[in-house]
Amino acid sequence: MKITSASHVSGTEREVRCPNGGFVSRRMLLESDGLGYTITHTTIPPGPVQHWHYENHYESCYCIAGMGWITDLATGEKHRIVPGVMYVLDNHDDHLFQAETEVVLICVFNPPLKGREVHDANGVYHG
Repeated sequence: MKITSASHVSGTEREVRCPNGGFVSRRMLLESDGLGYTITHTTIPPGPVQHWHYENHYESCYCIAGMGWITDLATGEKHRIVPGVMYVLDNHDDHLFQAETEVVLICVFNPPLKGREVHDANGVYHG
């Protein structure tokens, strides 16, 4: 059994801050935990549009706080993200995210993250 909390992860190597200020990701489970997926507690501050594109991962995000928008760049469709809404990037979807207020997401990644991944200039995760 594993027990952890976002406050336990804060300030450790499992807390990753986006270099351009786009998010703070508290990585609750990583590849090294051996479960085959990652769970993060991610906070996105209000501000500029973020471009993200998980070419190497699938991601599911469940919003627990805040308000924002996600835009599918393949279709141009824009969706409101509020508490209780989940979005799933099941086709390595190239997308934009903008937080109107601070957004808090619980995210699941497959394959699991190694730990220090951040987005490159194309929005792709590299560790």
